[in-house]
Amino acid sequence: MRHIAIIGSGPAGYYTAEACRNIFGDGARVDIIDRLPVPFGLIRTGVAPDHQSIKAVAKRYEAVALTDTVRFVGNVSIGQDVSIAELQSLYDAVVIATGAPHDRKLEIPGADLPGVVGSAAFVGWYNGHPDYARLNPSLHGIHAVVIGNGNVALDVARILSKTPEEFAGSDIVAHAREALAQSHIRHVTLLGRRGPHQIAMTPKELGELGKLERAAPRVDPADLPEAGADALLEPGMRKSVTLLREFAANPVAKPVTIDFDFFAMPVAIEGEGHAQRVIVERTALDERCNSHGTGERYSIDASLVISCIGYQTPAIDGVPYEHGRGRFASDEGRILPGLYCVGWARRGPSGTIGTNKPDGVMIADKIAADIGEGAGKAGRQGLDALLAQRNVDVVTFRDWQNIDTAEIARALPGNPREKFTDISEMVRAATGR
Repeated sequence: MRHIAIIGSGPAGYYTAEACRNIFGDGARVDIIDRLPVPFGLIRTGVAPDHQSIKAVAKRYEAVALTDTVRFVGNVSIGQDVSIAELQSLYDAVVIATGAPHDRKLEIPGADLPGVVGSAAFVGWYNGHPDYARLNPSLHGIHAVVIGNGNVALDVARILSKTPEEFAGSDIVAHAREALAQSHIRHVTLLGRRGPHQIAMTPKELGELGKLERAAPRVDPADLPEAGADALLEPGMRKSVTLLREFAANPVAKPVTIDFDFFAMPVAIEGEGHAQRVIVERTALDERCNSHGTGERYSIDASLVISCIGYQTPAIDGVPYEHGRGRFASDEGRILPGLYCVGWARRGPSGTIGTNKPDGVMIADKIAADIGEGAGKAGRQGLDALLAQRNVDVVTFRDWQNIDTAEIARALPGNPREKFTDISEMVRAATGR
């Protein structure tokens, strides 16, 4: 019997488990270990709460979790409850699928001022991640600056701009829903170092900004290249730029504005004890479309600054790590004998949820080539004994289904669930204790 441990229950973890099951069938036991008592990773705490169709992929992961050969081992912290070395002694293969849950640091003066937060924290706050449930972002001012030109920046701008009624049918958590209902923010500025042709925004997410009830996007026509240059773009990007052109050509007056400020690089955040303004330098692009400062500076008022400039995987003691890239060091997923990484932990934060499926297949193939019939290790029985000895309150997938049922029962009418945001509440709902 082969024994495989996967650390992380997000898309990369479940796609890898599914691929291992397809290869080994009943000849392997796969344990998916997660720090939280709830599975599905960024599907639960990263995907925007008003994008329920994307979250539906969790049904596929549930089908994998309910098989006899795959199990969920929740509420178990690597490095605290069990070490990587201990897992390697128990399992033929250990796969790190922790994603990239930490913000890439905004390295400008004033980035540590109150009122400045990273997107991982802000998104975690409105999605009910226990680490960020008490974030209390600054919503008392009228200006917010969102740094970044990707889909996460769009999510953040959209969530800041919606009316309470527009959150119907979503699973945004109560504390965020209530705080946003009282928000004073009326101007959101999206800062991008480069121009419209270099955005990382998809048409669906960009188009949503044009359909908001009380908010309207604004684009300066002067920032747009000649229309003929759009022909060189790939189709999806061309659609996104077409939407920007429509925003520029048809400005709409609404109570909340979402301004796209292109060719704009934040160089400092200023304020007396709290963020009050962002100092911005105009940029220009070289022949390779790299941006550089021009020396022209101006300021934008902002009592809330949200940095959406990327994520990184947290390092784990004893595991080789590429600090410059924020991911584990590996040879196409092989870190050390018997130790692998997959998804964002391997690639860095790139690609979509679906990108993790072929990634999981690739790692499963490597495991199959490396471990043969297995080495007769203890596997899940050994892990269970170790965790019991350490009095770890393990949450199983059946326990998660109890949490799921309780969250659904707590939901407002028309909403899919009201999440628990505290780990102890989750464990109580899971076990009835």
